[in-house]
Amino acid sequence: MRITDISEKIKKIYNPQHTFIIGIDGLGGAGKSTISEKLYKHLKDEKYSVTLLHIDDFIHPRAVRYNDNYAEWECYYNLQWRYDYLLNKVIVPLKSNSDFITEIELYDKDNDTYFLNKINVPVGSIVLIEGVFLQRNELKDVFDYMIYIDIPEEIRLDRVLERDGYIGNKEQIKAKYDNRYFPAEHHYFSVCSPAENADYIIKE
Repeated sequence: MRITDISEKIKKIYNPQHTFIIGIDGLGGAGKSTISEKLYKHLKDEKYSVTLLHIDDFIHPRAVRYNDNYAEWECYYNLQWRYDYLLNKVIVPLKSNSDFITEIELYDKDNDTYFLNKINVPVGSIVLIEGVFLQRNELKDVFDYMIYIDIPEEIRLDRVLERDGYIGNKEQIKAKYDNRYFPAEHHYFSVCSPAENADYIIKE
């Protein structure tokens, strides 16, 4: 079982004196959320203190991430996420070797605004962060262990056509992926080589 295998590898390098940050990287429709939830549950069952964060909780409001001055894929790749906030308000405190108890801003997609969520991460916890583009330069020093879910684009497209009904019908979903998401993913793959640089790869 892949989750058990990942857990065993983590145990070999985990140091309870430090908060341990794991990235679950993968492109759209790869299954990041599913793997993250399974790993979270497995580690909790193993009696670790575990926190799960989602990169999509740290995105900019629509007025920022949709900008007519850029190609749609460039907006997605360069304007989507609040990396400065994530790094300065979350990652740096997590890596300070002390308990991290505070309120952080998370994105409310229904209202295109933010709400405060209390977070309590004792030192020595395992923090899982799941999302796309986790191995880009802005985040290169964040993670202690990186998992990459490597799923062919045609399989991922089939999944998102069934999943992303909020975008519209299947033709509209495909058009959005062709214009916004897939070109950004191709850029990421060519620039950051995520499969080659990950510590553990999950393949379909």
